[in-house]
Amino acid sequence: MIRYSLSCDAGHGFESWFQSAEACATLCASGMVTCPVCGSAKVEKALMAPAVRPARTAAAQTEPAPPAENRPLSTPASDAERAMAALRARIEANSEYVGLNFAAEARAIHDGDAPERAIHGEAKPDEARRLIDDGIPVAALPFLPARKTN
Repeated sequence: MIRYSLSCDAGHGFESWFQSAEACATLCASGMVTCPVCGSAKVEKALMAPAVRPARTAAAQTEPAPPAENRPLSTPASDAERAMAALRARIEANSEYVGLNFAAEARAIHDGDAPERAIHGEAKPDEARRLIDDGIPVAALPFLPARKTN
């Protein structure tokens, strides 16, 4: 597996793993690799530095913070990502995660069979549509549940 730094035609930088250099070229040329920020399929390899281990003496010294383009993906890189992380934290702090039982639990709360409270969880698209059709207010969240993220 090879990790490549990529960029789209709008200038957004990101990284992805490929089986080989040929696989990267084929997938990028066919438009199967898209920018995670804007969705553009016009993606090409960006200039990148090789990952070289420092000497033991250099590793013992304090290393400076990584540049913005090398920061871990878990660190928000933009105001939008920071806002999304704050929204997620607020939802998780102020509601109960009910997992795959979301549709049943939302219906039970609406019908008065379960105590009223804020919940979040997972529902299949057809389950969510049935809830909306029945007048039960639900909204899609713009992030995956913690159990589905690395």
